[in-house]
Amino acid sequence: MKMRLLGLLLVFGLGVVSAEKLVCYFSSWAVWRPGNGKFDVDDIPPELCTHLVFGFAGLSNYTWSVEVLDPWNELCPDEEGGSRCAYNRFVALKKQNPKLLTILGVGGWREGSEDYSVMADDPAKRKTFIDSTIFLINKHGFDGLDLDWEYPAARGGIPEDKENFVTLLSELREAFHKFNPPLLLSAALAQGKPTMDAAYDIPAIASLLDQAHIMTYDYHGAWDNFTHHNAPLCGYYLDWGINIYFNVVYTINYFLEHGMPKEKLVMGVPTYGRCFTLDSIHDHGMLAPASNPGPPGPYIRLPGTLGFNEICERMLSMDCSIVHDPALHEPYFYCPEDKIWCGFDDEDSVYEKARYAKNMGLGGVLVWTLDTDDFHPLCYDEPFHLIQNMKRALSTPADGKIVECAAVTPTGDIATTTEMSTVFTTQESTSTTTQKPITTTQNPITTTQEPITTTQEPITTTQEPITTTQKPTTTTQEPITTTQNPTTTTQEPITTTQNPTTSLRPISSTTEGPGPHPRPDCSKHIDGSVFPHEDCNKYWLCINGQAVLELCGPGTLFDEDLMICNWKENVDTSHCKLWLCEVDNVYYPAVDCDKYYRCYQGSPHLEQCANGLYWNQALSMCDIPARVDTSQCNIP
Repeated sequence: MKMRLLGLLLVFGLGVVSAEKLVCYFSSWAVWRPGNGKFDVDDIPPELCTHLVFGFAGLSNYTWSVEVLDPWNELCPDEEGGSRCAYNRFVALKKQNPKLLTILGVGGWREGSEDYSVMADDPAKRKTFIDSTIFLINKHGFDGLDLDWEYPAARGGIPEDKENFVTLLSELREAFHKFNPPLLLSAALAQGKPTMDAAYDIPAIASLLDQAHIMTYDYHGAWDNFTHHNAPLCGYYLDWGINIYFNVVYTINYFLEHGMPKEKLVMGVPTYGRCFTLDSIHDHGMLAPASNPGPPGPYIRLPGTLGFNEICERMLSMDCSIVHDPALHEPYFYCPEDKIWCGFDDEDSVYEKARYAKNMGLGGVLVWTLDTDDFHPLCYDEPFHLIQNMKRALSTPADGKIVECAAVTPTGDIATTTEMSTVFTTQESTSTTTQKPITTTQNPITTTQEPITTTQEPITTTQEPITTTQKPTTTTQEPITTTQNPTTTTQEPITTTQNPTTSLRPISSTTEGPGPHPRPDCSKHIDGSVFPHEDCNKYWLCINGQAVLELCGPGTLFDEDLMICNWKENVDTSHCKLWLCEVDNVYYPAVDCDKYYRCYQGSPHLEQCANGLYWNQALSMCDIPARVDTSQCNIP
């Protein structure tokens, strides 16, 4: 690689505040993971991070209040539905580290965009959301809010979201400033250029946010049909089309050039990898054909994704090769046994990314997530090895070595067939700890096959689509999607007084399968096993030996061939029921037996039966439970 050391004046002569913040996200649903993957509030070291974000609370689309998504875990026994006090235990970490700031995250990938779009477009709904958020934050002692709307003007949103997002942040800022000290306001922001262009008035939101958390990961994954890295610091020399924008340095420069102050910008670093199944193990380099996601790991249990803890354990037990392609700053590995290929970050690449943030004078780095690092530890001689390396990088004084990306070939030459320009700097020494031996490396093999072009925006997944965050019993809340949220336990559920038989029209369904898929007997299957449901947008998930019905995320349906939620255009719906909202006031079943969807303005809206009744799809009405088939829904 060609090297260049930028003058120290660039960093120090401009009075830049060097990165100091280490913002760590906690996946509250990690408490339900099996074995060594289980991670609870009590596993968080209070001194590790400067800020902790609790992921996530949600938004009710019938009260428009913020709502607790897993009351059994989050709330205490003296609150309705509560048991494990995770909110209070999370905030109590400040007693051990008084400098620590604890923030409530609201939103996430599975919450979608549509409900936030509706809320932000209505002054009364915005006020309800803001007032309820302040109440929940103050009740449990959080220091502020991290708004994770994914994303304005996308995924069911409207073009006006860009302006409405500013209005929402402005009203939140005004309300938060009434407290002494003011409540902290941050937002998790997208990394893909098409999304950023449509979603954000950056100068306006920059003036309102205390911190801008940029999700600089999920640039590539199993939604592509070729291998590429999850979070490349720099562009790859064979990148083409829209892919030239999918790297960390481009995203950071985009926000800076559009008016985001450096000191407010917090750069994302992942503790997980995105994985593929190679079409051929003999073609295992970058941009190799890969039509399917990689197999799930034992903890996250999500096809196409492995936590770093799952990766390092795999390296200890399987014959895999780690590759350091000289045209990348991050490694990838592949394993002949199951043809998995996974681009991930190791101790060196996270150190280099944190040093980049430090020398750029950014506000700091964010970690997604605490619970996918090697926290036990099983692979290194210290817990949270990746995060500790980021912390070491941030605590080392800035030295002016700033990486600016050029497309560099494996021979070290600057590529000429890409729009990217710039150069690399030296990679610094990273870790003082000792890694337990895990594998051998080999020279990278870069495929010469022309990759299949994709124009799809990368998916940012800040919540696992095939997990549960609910009380581990046979009755659970519904998973979060753009069009539906579970009833909050601290409020009386909204009921309907309409007799659904008076003005119903037949449900619109493009296809209907030959018959329902039976509820699986999960006593005969391991936890995390998934099975298809008769409805295309649902699937069964085995939890503690019980079958729990879940929803696929927005824009996806359950793919029986891959056994994952896949983009709807890629799913064969000939063997399941596909519900569509083509006209208003049609109805279809929800996940819980006592709820249903009503189609309104082209979208489904969740409603609840009154007085203990269950939804009877055959009669299109709420009915007594004895007359309802409950084999295809969760009994509340």
